[in-house]
Amino acid sequence: MPDDHQLVSYAVGMVGLIESIKCSEQQASGYSEHHAILRYLSSAYPDVADHWYPADVKKRAQIDCILDWHHTNLRPGSGGLTINRVAAPLLGRPLDEKTAAESEVLLKASIKRIDTLWLNKEGSFLTGNEQPSIADLSLACELMQVEFLGEEYKSELLSPHPKVKHWLKAGDVHQKLKAGALAFRK
Repeated sequence: MPDDHQLVSYAVGMVGLIESIKCSEQQASGYSEHHAILRYLSSAYPDVADHWYPADVKKRAQIDCILDWHHTNLRPGSGGLTINRVAAPLLGRPLDEKTAAESEVLLKASIKRIDTLWLNKEGSFLTGNEQPSIADLSLACELMQVEFLGEEYKSELLSPHPKVKHWLKAGDVHQKLKAGALAFRK
């Protein structure tokens, strides 16, 4: 499990990313949901590279499908598990074993789906792309939460899914997140 310095460092990084999105959100006509903001910013500014949210309708539909799936699968899986195993104890709250177990099942199923459905092509990123999209940013950010569960658990969780491990390392997704934040900040 990360130490307090690592938790604070992660939180500061996430706040920076969220704040950069919120700054641009003011220009996003009142959108408050982060996928809507990312879609808007990727579409509204011609300097944003096409790989983030492709103009091609079929490619864009693939990205939209992943983003929509994210809300009811990966997010409650990783978020529910992390909240119950890490945040609740830090806040002095009891562990909800049932919710943690349900979240873990959903997280494992979500990782398997990413591995078998969206990383089944030759590219390093989702849907076989050679460069990341806003779906890569959203899903990688969500999966970064497993860092808080400890290296051993993360390894156990990801070891059956080498494509997911490769995807998270491809071009260093953490660096891509930072680059994405900078691109949207401009």
